[in-house]
Amino acid sequence: MGRKIALIGLGAMGAGMAGSLRRAGHEVHVCDARAGVAQQFAKDGGVACATPAEAARDCDIVVSVVVNAAQTEDVLFGANGCAAAMKKGSVFVMCSTVDPNWSAALEGRLQALGLQYLDAPISGGAAKAAAGQITMMTAGRPEAYAACGDVLEGMAAKVYKLGARAGAGSKVKIVNQLLAGVHIAAAAEAMALGLREGVDPEALYDVITHSAGNSWMFENRMPHVLAGDYTPLSAVDIFVKDLGLVLDLARATKFPLPLSSTAHQMFMQASSAGHGREDDSAVIKTFPGIELPQKK
Repeated sequence: MGRKIALIGLGAMGAGMAGSLRRAGHEVHVCDARAGVAQQFAKDGGVACATPAEAARDCDIVVSVVVNAAQTEDVLFGANGCAAAMKKGSVFVMCSTVDPNWSAALEGRLQALGLQYLDAPISGGAAKAAAGQITMMTAGRPEAYAACGDVLEGMAAKVYKLGARAGAGSKVKIVNQLLAGVHIAAAAEAMALGLREGVDPEALYDVITHSAGNSWMFENRMPHVLAGDYTPLSAVDIFVKDLGLVLDLARATKFPLPLSSTAHQMFMQASSAGHGREDDSAVIKTFPGIELPQKK
């Protein structure tokens, strides 16, 4: 039997997750800061809401799929935030990439309000979100998992339970983002070198994706470069933020991350050059003296 679930943030990931919940038979109440987005989703089923508070009211679970901790704070505690509207014992599922210490503290803040909390960052991209095939890296108290039932499985192919207290899920996501950011930067560097040396980029892509040097990020992101299409699915500025979180976490214990530091500077350079809102593969635009394929 379906449940009432609120999902806040209908971006590339959130829209797919909301659709997966709808297909699973749940009554999905949606909210997005952009005008008309929630209404467009609700045309195929669901309830469009104007504010997080309206979306959360009478729902058992609130899933937040916004960009960062600041937006999550606003969703919960800002004007028309959902924390005051949520039923006692209901669950707030936080899917953003954030500082693990902030996430751990949020658990206590919500518990004081009589609310359950799951630290539940996500990975997989828009296509997997739309197919209900994302990965969720979760941590939280047993009672929070019990209150969610099988709802998480309706959005994800893999739901990893990484600890009985919030923070562990965000730590694992930080490690994932370290690799994702470094791999995108390395993929861009490799393609840039090939272009500089006059290698046919389509042939280079075919060879690398069938060779030991391949990575998921090379295979997924370099087609954007080949097509000259930098429409953002995940933007350059996302990795400015996420690799910044990686470095902040390591800096707290004086742990060296030389590759992460270099990748972070590459994304910072791309952002400062005006590419921050472009697809993260636009980090390749930081390399001089190469002629990039143009959008057809």
